[in-house]
Amino acid sequence: QVQLVESGGGLVQPGGSLRLSCAASGSIFRLYSMGWYRQAPGKQRELVAAITSGDSTNYAGSVKGRFTISRDNAKNTVYLQMNSLKSEDTAVYYCKFTTPIRDYWGQGTQVTVSS
Repeated sequence: QVQLVESGGGLVQPGGSLRLSCAASGSIFRLYSMGWYRQAPGKQRELVAAITSGDSTNYAGSVKGRFTISRDNAKNTVYLQMNSLKSEDTAVYYCKFTTPIRDYWGQGTQVTVSS
């Protein structure tokens, strides 16, 4: 069983930065892909960024050039560095751990971009 715990959300002004962290339990973290998703009120959950076990990354077009996903396998943690934040980035952010058997989701962390 894998448990994911996100942290790092909060309130930030437009143009500011935040770094989200997602810590995973278990010993299989390094073997599979991780992703960050977000869900704004009244909208569907969408992929923000993902990183494979080989450190290949992909990003949603709306965040490309502003957000960076990375992982530290020694700490079983995936990060999302978010720069130049905009009001439209306001959402609950979730991390997801993808294995061949099932997906695991964290509980979510709120990011609010507002002046």
